Amino acid sequence: QVQLVESGGGLVQPGGSLRLSCAASRSIFSIYAMGWYRQAPGKDREMVAHITSGGSTNYADSVKGRFTISRDNAKSQVYLQMNDLKPEDTAVYYCYAGRMLSPTYWGQGTQVTVSS
Repeated sequence: QVQLVESGGGLVQPGGSLRLSCAASRSIFSIYAMGWYRQAPGKDREMVAHITSGGSTNYADSVKGRFTISRDNAKSQVYLQMNDLKPEDTAVYYCYAGRMLSPTYWGQGTQVTVSS
């Protein structure tokens, strides 16, 4: 059974940092690209960051220079380090496995709230 389980969300002040983690079933981690989408209230879900099985990355323009995606193949985990957070980063963040524009598997989501 394929599972993606996110953790690390929470409330943070503007300018602060958070690190999201996503634990994946070993059966998919070694062959799938992974990444993160987010969805703010009243908005469409948008791709945030993507990392291939080989380690190549892509980012949304809105997070370039502030967010970093990485993966630990030994632990079957993918991470999203988020620095200099802004109120507009507030959203539910979803881990995914598969293609960047058409993921195959999704996690349940973790809330990130940036507010003073």
